[in-house]
Amino acid sequence: MSPQPTPLRSKKIILRKPEDADGSDVWALIKECKPLDENSMYCNLIQCDHFGETCVVAELDGEVVGWVSGYLVPDDNEETLFVWQVAVSEKARGQRLGGRMLQELLERDVCSNVKRLQTTITKDNDASWGLFKGFAKRQGAELDSEPYFKKNEHFDGEHSTEHMVTISLRASVSKAA
Repeated sequence: MSPQPTPLRSKKIILRKPEDADGSDVWALIKECKPLDENSMYCNLIQCDHFGETCVVAELDGEVVGWVSGYLVPDDNEETLFVWQVAVSEKARGQRLGGRMLQELLERDVCSNVKRLQTTITKDNDASWGLFKGFAKRQGAELDSEPYFKKNEHFDGEHSTEHMVTISLRASVSKAA
């Protein structure tokens, strides 16, 4: 009798800062995670290399299965973390990995002054709304949203309006999210 494969839930997912060598794997993951906007591989390489302090890679058995890209908003005293993209592979879904990666990021020293987490989401992206609403709830935080990048004004009618989502965090980020 051959051994049964180990279920994913019993394997350990490692959360870490990305390295420049992760750029192509991140790019491949984002391409797999529709409807995320695909950036160039070079963009993801730069994110991993230049913005690694505010990005997270989730790795399972050497494979990138999760990604959060973000940055501290310029000229904001490092009080706002903008989350650009969250990607989770089909292989790692259903484990609150997106929320775990956000939590990992907010617990880093570079985010010690962060009071707000922001992202933009189109109205039809149920998965992203679920992630950020659930994260705000677990933080005991307020979530607000308003149209920000508008379909006709910013996207020449080619892309749905992106709503700016703002989560106002408590003074210290909870370790229990």
